[in-house]
Amino acid sequence: MKLKRSVRVVLTRQQMFTHTHRPECLNSISLGAERDGALTAILTDATTLTSRFENYMETVVNWGMMNYACENAEGASYIAPIDTNTPGDMRAPGAATGMTQFEMAMDELSYAVGIDPLDLRVKNYSNIDAMNGTEFTSKALREAYAQGAQAFGWDRRSPQPRSMRDGKELIGWGMATGMWDAMFSKCAARATLKTDGTLEVASAMSDIGTGTYTVMTQVAADTLGLPASAITAKLGDSTLPLSPVEGGSWGAASVGAAVQLACHGVAARLAKAAAKMDGDPLEGAKLDDLLFENGTMRRRDGKGEAVPFTAAMEAAALDRIEVEKTARPGPLDMVSLIRKSRNTHSAVFCEVRVDEELGVVRVTRVVSAIAAGRIINPKTARSQILGGVVMGIGAALHEESFLDHRLGRFMNHNYAEYHVPAHADIHDIEVIFVHEPDPEVTPLGVKGLGEIGIVGTAAAVANAIYHATGVRVRSLPVTIDKLLVD
Repeated sequence: MKLKRSVRVVLTRQQMFTHTHRPECLNSISLGAERDGALTAILTDATTLTSRFENYMETVVNWGMMNYACENAEGASYIAPIDTNTPGDMRAPGAATGMTQFEMAMDELSYAVGIDPLDLRVKNYSNIDAMNGTEFTSKALREAYAQGAQAFGWDRRSPQPRSMRDGKELIGWGMATGMWDAMFSKCAARATLKTDGTLEVASAMSDIGTGTYTVMTQVAADTLGLPASAITAKLGDSTLPLSPVEGGSWGAASVGAAVQLACHGVAARLAKAAAKMDGDPLEGAKLDDLLFENGTMRRRDGKGEAVPFTAAMEAAALDRIEVEKTARPGPLDMVSLIRKSRNTHSAVFCEVRVDEELGVVRVTRVVSAIAAGRIINPKTARSQILGGVVMGIGAALHEESFLDHRLGRFMNHNYAEYHVPAHADIHDIEVIFVHEPDPEVTPLGVKGLGEIGIVGTAAAVANAIYHATGVRVRSLPVTIDKLLVD
């Protein structure tokens, strides 16, 4: 402000460790079950590490207890201060850790009771959030299990560890469940229709490559019946209508709802403008009785003629129609939030190949079946899940920070020593979106996709490694030294 000039702030890769990281978590899980696999008890506690000067705790232990039917479930969370920087939110905070650990425990249980890992999860399936005693607004996880298993060919799996191989490579098939919150946050948007028939929609929401521009354009086009080519989306500027930050998997649900409201406001103004035209071509029709398409509005019953937006604006002497609206969880929505749980779900199936002599692991195939409400744009949605799966593979096999406890500093703060998946590490990934209409979760029926893709992936990889090798590794990443045991 004092300089009256733009200031560039740079955070280098080496400095990123001073600004949060996913906390290390130690989790103890005990599961009890009948011989048929029905869960009888869940006991879990998690300790996450934090700095000595700030307390940061992830919600880790609730996820497994929410997802499966079990009357006797108890969890506890703790933090342990150490000499490190304060951790913080990283993609799917709490769930990426908690579901990984719980799903690895469920895999162990499946072998202990002699039941297929998928069958065990179906056996304990619940439409009730067992932790809170509430129904889900929607939960198409059973369909995700079925469609994912069919696409993967799960029925061809040999149940015994080390029973599938191709030459010197051991082949393993594993699966896991994913779960994340479906959130909706207060957000404002402005829609401006001009006399040339073009529309501008604007919100301070950002687009970090996840497709916010596309979603805003699509929602506006669908609401007002305009071609996408006639719509411009503006965002990423704090002078625009207020929006939440990009995160939490609430972007599309929140800004989409705000854009829809603003465009509904434009539609209402257009209808009023048309009433001033000679002969009232819409014959006093109410807004709900009108169909908006191709830059025109007409009665749904077919009476009268279509009225171009531009003609209605001219008749009302309007040079533009500008409406700003705020979408927020209202009183009825909050009641629903209390009475029902809102979540996305996934079923992740994974194939690994392990060199029996060297212990080198390759993830050769992943199928991720997602139940996440209405999918606005399948292409950008698929990209979100692909990115999450890649990060999950990284967590399972590659990524690990090394802390020098004498100095309290991370030592591998560069890409040369902090390993992430490269193109050569990623092979076939298939994404399936399960049909899951949900009019309760958000005004658009949309659930966020930014984080569900990573949840469950690391567990599926780890479980596949056990199936391939017979070696159970309970700490991630699964590195060669952990597999080459006597």
